[in-house]
Amino acid sequence: MGRGILRGAVAGAAGTTALDAVTYLDMAVRGRGTSSTPEDTVERGAHVVGLKIPGEGETRANRVQGLGPLSGIAVGVGTGVASGVVQATLRSRGQRLPAAVGVLAVSAAAMALANGPMTVLGVTDPRTWSATDWLSDAVPHLAYGLVTYAALQD
Repeated sequence: MGRGILRGAVAGAAGTTALDAVTYLDMAVRGRGTSSTPEDTVERGAHVVGLKIPGEGETRANRVQGLGPLSGIAVGVGTGVASGVVQATLRSRGQRLPAAVGVLAVSAAAMALANGPMTVLGVTDPRTWSATDWLSDAVPHLAYGLVTYAALQD
């Protein structure tokens, strides 16, 4: 179990790097700006649970700007840990998922864990996304799933 956790954390970190690289490449190619949803989620989440983000003005805004991406890293590493534990459990039973199923499962889990809180908090509504919006979110998460799943393989 411990090996699955450590291996999953490393795989999740690698997947998060891939997700970020694909996202930033998309921004560079299309000339699109950054999304405010991570920071908006931090703001709303803190409010809902009654936490005060310390500071005022620019200092507080800078903290929120740092917490948004850190929350994405936490989701990526956490999803990797969960994937590592599942994979270790399956292997201990002599089972393996087909690669395509594993990649899609990891991708879907990361996408759900990233977008779920944003949706619940009312920061975004995937039902209103355009096809371009879906692709801008799905492709980086697919890169995450591919790299994370590959890093978990022997």
